[in-house]
Amino acid sequence: MRKTFKLVDLDCAHCAAKIEDSVRKMEGVTGVEVNFLSQKMVLEASEEYFSEIADKVVKRIRKIEPDVTVKKI
Repeated sequence: MRKTFKLVDLDCAHCAAKIEDSVRKMEGVTGVEVNFLSQKMVLEASEEYFSEIADKVVKRIRKIEPDVTVKKI
């Protein structure tokens, strides 16, 4: 399954790269792309566990960049 999320208040390309690298290493994530310019993240994971994985990804992003708000599109 593949879904797009809006990353509100993502301030820099370095922050986007940190988020992408960290999320890519998470168990269950099969693909991730963070675009700083559009402030969007495309997350790919197993459909069966997608909501569980997405919740963990949101928590990870808050830990890396506390000012970023993640919204489902």
